[in-house]
Amino acid sequence: MLPSIESLRCFTAAAKLLNFRAAARSVALTPAAFGARIKQLEEQLGAPLFQRTTRSVRLTESGLALLPAAERTLLAAAECVRSGSAGRSLAPMDVTIGTRHELGVSWILPQLDALMKAQPWLRLHLYFGSGAELLLRVRSMEIECAVTSSRLTDPKLDSLRLHREDYVFVGASALLDKKPLDRTKHAEEHTLLDTDVTLSLFRYFRDAPGGGDHLRFGNVMRLGTIEAIRLRVLAQAGIAVLPEYLVRKDIASGRLAKILPSVSLISDWFRLIFRTDDPRRSIYEQLAAQMSEAPLR
Repeated sequence: MLPSIESLRCFTAAAKLLNFRAAARSVALTPAAFGARIKQLEEQLGAPLFQRTTRSVRLTESGLALLPAAERTLLAAAECVRSGSAGRSLAPMDVTIGTRHELGVSWILPQLDALMKAQPWLRLHLYFGSGAELLLRVRSMEIECAVTSSRLTDPKLDSLRLHREDYVFVGASALLDKKPLDRTKHAEEHTLLDTDVTLSLFRYFRDAPGGGDHLRFGNVMRLGTIEAIRLRVLAQAGIAVLPEYLVRKDIASGRLAKILPSVSLISDWFRLIFRTDDPRRSIYEQLAAQMSEAPLR
């Protein structure tokens, strides 16, 4: 009897995560059902695929030999699905898209109906989190993909570009009227707001031509999320580098003003992130093509 696609999917999940409980969660099975799948596959092949102790899970030689063949089989199966003539005949597929809250609510959520209408066999879900957490959850297969502008350095992750993201250095107009920031020494009168200790937002100014590290702020406050930073900037509690799309209306209304506008901040890209070995790449390509047509807001 030939191994089933689902058994091979369970095997590859366990082989990548080397943790049966996490692997079971990644394929939406109970640990007992997942273990039964692996046991059935081992019986079909007549060889143990994993060495398991109370502390570790390792692939046996048979498991190591099976892994590349199993991955090729899953890719071929996904290609069969993609090549089907009628999208409505495809089995329903759940895909969870991770994103940060403000981008998800303002940009992805309004697209959900259109995305599922274009691919009616897709059942889309959203997960909200921070950039680093989203990448970790994609890598561990807890979610299928994520939309983020976080730097991508992990060779196990791949990406498709969606939208260019421009940034602006801003403060409340009322605050800057009282405490201008047009000279280096003026920075001491201001609090810089950012998401984390790495100053992941301010780097778009710091690393830009004409930016640099010459500004010394009186205080630095970490707020975790971009929307929280925007609200505190509007409340005159500090200044920050923020995505241009997020504060476009605030600048147009005069509530916020650009700081040191002669510096052209570095831009980035929103990307759809997924695992390099994920056989659903063609699905992500379709999603990315459609999502990239929707303007940021």
